[in-house]
Amino acid sequence: MQYDRIKLLLGEDFDKLSSAKIILLGVGGVGSFCLDCLYRSGVKDITIVDFDSYDASNQNRQMWSELHEGENKVQALQEHYPELTIINKRIDEEWVWEFDFEPYDLVLDAIDDTKAKLALAQKCYKKLISSFGSAKRVDPTQIKVADISKTYGDRFGSKIRYELKKRGFKKKYTVVFSSEEAQIKEKGSFMGVTASFGLTMCAEALKKIRKEK
Repeated sequence: MQYDRIKLLLGEDFDKLSSAKIILLGVGGVGSFCLDCLYRSGVKDITIVDFDSYDASNQNRQMWSELHEGENKVQALQEHYPELTIINKRIDEEWVWEFDFEPYDLVLDAIDDTKAKLALAQKCYKKLISSFGSAKRVDPTQIKVADISKTYGDRFGSKIRYELKKRGFKKKYTVVFSSEEAQIKEKGSFMGVTASFGLTMCAEALKKIRKEK
């Protein structure tokens, strides 16, 4: 019963979702909605990585945050998604280079650490979906999906492209980004955009799983 509607939509491809193995890095405003979307779509073999705890400022944009203020994020989310594998760890450049991503079909990047994102691109580009900046924006209709080389309109994304070019990186990988100009300098956020980033990332993950498995 739980998956009847998506099975109608995906047909035999639904079995590919139930056998997929995904690691999701970061479960904040983008990652938490991506996680919920994956789980409700039938993907259950999901590993999440984050080190942070919920505070009141998260409640405008992060799934379940109002129920778990002060609690560790990955442990709290496991209460809602019992099949999760959780890793309570800060994702930095060193961790990326040391971690074994080989067992996973997809690596989903919803973090904002520049050096870690660059390491992920270099190490995991063949199975990476990365999120650029979702803060400071109010229009979810300007969210786009493209190869890293074709992204635009995002200063954070421009910095990532520049740094990858400096490192001689010429590979392709998928990025979720917004072409909307930032509305403010401060890191304000609107759930309509951050959640849409996460849902778009989930949709791209399902597309890749259906195509490649």
